[in-house]
Amino acid sequence: MLLAAGLALLAACAQPFEARVQSFQSMPPAQGQTFTIQPASPDRQGSLEFAAYSGLIATELQKHGFQQAASPEQAYLTVLVDFGSGPGRERIATRPATPSTWGWYGRGGWYGRPGGWWGPWGDPFWDPWNQPDVYSFTVYPAFLDVTIKRTADKTPVFEGRAQTTTRVNDLPSTMPNLVSAMFQDFPGASSRSAVVKVPQNR
Repeated sequence: MLLAAGLALLAACAQPFEARVQSFQSMPPAQGQTFTIQPASPDRQGSLEFAAYSGLIATELQKHGFQQAASPEQAYLTVLVDFGSGPGRERIATRPATPSTWGWYGRGGWYGRPGGWWGPWGDPFWDPWNQPDVYSFTVYPAFLDVTIKRTADKTPVFEGRAQTTTRVNDLPSTMPNLVSAMFQDFPGASSRSAVVKVPQNR
């Protein structure tokens, strides 16, 4: 019982996934138009990884009122997908130090840690052990690009990019959240750039 309650509390406190989403669109209102999904790079044709991500995108498009075509030739819209991750980048950050316990005897007097070292200082509020902690960590960039064109004349009607950074270089676990961010409020304004948050439920 206690373990289940603890896990539920951790899930409730999980930070949402964030991605910067930029998009431009002149999409027709969704009326069941058909679509097919193709890799932007031909060398990904037949890739199992591409198939997994395109399945996520197909589900989102169907939620928004579009229908998957029986064949690419029958599709009203062609959806081109690109994705990837980059090498790690080092970042520097600070966090507050843990406050120490000090005793003091008036400005200009003696103060210090109880039971520890004492010395004369002019300012009893300065604590040499209570300074911000500077640390470094590695982040990994990841992105998802989606371009939608009318199949007949190859005119683009949607261009979108979702990008984020993560502490773990794990694109398969990041991609579901990137897809969710890309299609939040799809197709969106005619041009937008916003930080989109989605629940960390994957």
